[in-house]
Amino acid sequence: MATNIFVNLPVRDLDKSVEFFKRVGYSFNAQFTDATAACMVVSDTIYAMLLTHEKFQGFINTEICDAKKSTEVLLCLTEDSRAGVDERVGRALEAGGTEPRSPQDHGFMYGRAYQDLDGHVWEVVWMDPSAVQPQ
Repeated sequence: MATNIFVNLPVRDLDKSVEFFKRVGYSFNAQFTDATAACMVVSDTIYAMLLTHEKFQGFINTEICDAKKSTEVLLCLTEDSRAGVDERVGRALEAGGTEPRSPQDHGFMYGRAYQDLDGHVWEVVWMDPSAVQPQ
């Protein structure tokens, strides 16, 4: 059985965040979505739980980090091509996200990043499969 990952992210406005990520190209699982949380489907094994601050606070004993002022984590997802990277980040920018840095082109690997409405950084990368050495 494959291991699933559920990344939990606090969001200030759940409805706006859901709309943002729909425009970026992700879908949501209604079975795990309510007024306090939305289950964003990234792939068959990767999910992002967008949680209101109140819901998120119920899982922690510390303060919620303001991702617009501090960076706690970089979320990195792959695309099948350089064009896919540009398309995904382009959708995020059109939906209201920002691009925190210039694209990084290393020849065998190409990446860009965007910040969502709450400031969480999402990196999107493509790597040439022929550049990956077998172990």
